[in-house]
Amino acid sequence: MIELTVSDMTCGHCAATITGAVKALDPQATCEVDLGAKRVKVETALSAERVRAAIERAGFSPAVEAAP
Repeated sequence: MIELTVSDMTCGHCAATITGAVKALDPQATCEVDLGAKRVKVETALSAERVRAAIERAGFSPAVEAAP
């Protein structure tokens, strides 16, 4: 599970854009978006770097969460 903070994600359209960017690379990926916490959790075979880059290309500024 990849967890990212996307501080510039503000609405449902943002969430849909981010989900679409990830699914464009991995159609089997699942995305869980928490707008209030500005967090995205992605279950995918992609690396965290590829997920982060896809979200950046969609116009957002993701930060990968540190592992606990």
